[in-house]
Amino acid sequence: MSYRKVNYEEVEQVSSAMHFLSDPLETERVGVTVARCDPGWNSKPHDHTDNDHEEVYVLIEGEATVVVDDDPVAMETGDALWIPPASTRQIRNGDEESAFVLVSAPSIGDDEDGDGEWLLSGFAG
Repeated sequence: MSYRKVNYEEVEQVSSAMHFLSDPLETERVGVTVARCDPGWNSKPHDHTDNDHEEVYVLIEGEATVVVDDDPVAMETGDALWIPPASTRQIRNGDEESAFVLVSAPSIGDDEDGDGEWLLSGFAG
């Protein structure tokens, strides 16, 4: 079979919002997470310095704020936000439910060892 399919609602929810899809999809070079955020929900502030993952947050439903390095970025449905690996990021949801698709992948411009491996260990979504 040349594809894999999963419904995010069938994937165990983590931190009361996150559905990590990389494992069930058996991805090798990209992390994908669906975050269904209840009103008032906040993610833990984190960065991806250790695994050198850049991320794109796409808000597909509602409104929310993503704090990047202490800078609040207001997001509305349809907005996409790129975040570099070393930046601290946190989702802060407002009074209504919101939904994000989070995409993560290693930076490809700085591969020092040249082996072409893209590791997803430690992917936090």
